Amino acid sequence: QALPVLFKQWLKNEEVEEGGTAVLHCELTKPNAPVEWRKGDTVLQPSDKYEIRQEGTHVELFIYDAAAQDA
Repeated sequence: QALPVLFKQWLKNEEVEEGGTAVLHCELTKPNAPVEWRKGDTVLQPSDKYEIRQEGTHVELFIYDAAAQDA
């Protein structure tokens, strides 16, 4: 049976000025594991607002033009 994917490095709070770009990143125990970024119950999809990058075990979420409602 395969071992579950775990976080090697957890998300940390990021502060960014309004209009700036926030970058959230984490590290997983398995490379290229599927990752789903969420805000509450909403699954975030790549768009002009959100960019998702994954390379091996490193996963990043970029939030462009950050606003108070992105908290």
